[in-house]
Amino acid sequence: MLDDFSRECLAIEVDTNLPAARVLRVLDRLVALCGLPAKLRMDKGPELISVLLADWSEKNRVALEFIQPGKPTQSSYIERFNKTFREKVLDFYLFKSLTEVKEITSNWLRQYNEKRPHESLGNLTLAEFLMKKSPREVSTCGWY
Repeated sequence: MLDDFSRECLAIEVDTNLPAARVLRVLDRLVALCGLPAKLRMDKGPELISVLLADWSEKNRVALEFIQPGKPTQSSYIERFNKTFREKVLDFYLFKSLTEVKEITSNWLRQYNEKRPHESLGNLTLAEFLMKKSPREVSTCGWY
């Protein structure tokens, strides 16, 4: 889950299977930490086109915005993030267990969010970028 405004990675769920109910648990956890987003932008993966997610979004008044198939430019930030995550974590290590993937991902995510300058943020770290923005700008975002 990537914040549309700040490019902060709010969550990466690592597992062999991510059904809709699991996606909703992640969303509920993020809402408790960050509040509700204005919208969710996503592809049409089976876990994302479920009745459960549609009901959750209606109940919480969160708009669902689906990108068109074959149009990666409609989700360019998440596509770029996925490429970076694949190169720096998934392709870089030979994992022995799911626990190891989760641990390495967690460490990398901390580095990505807290220490790494982001080109899309004017080569600022996330913290530096957010210090320059008003609370209103930050609170009107959506999530990928």
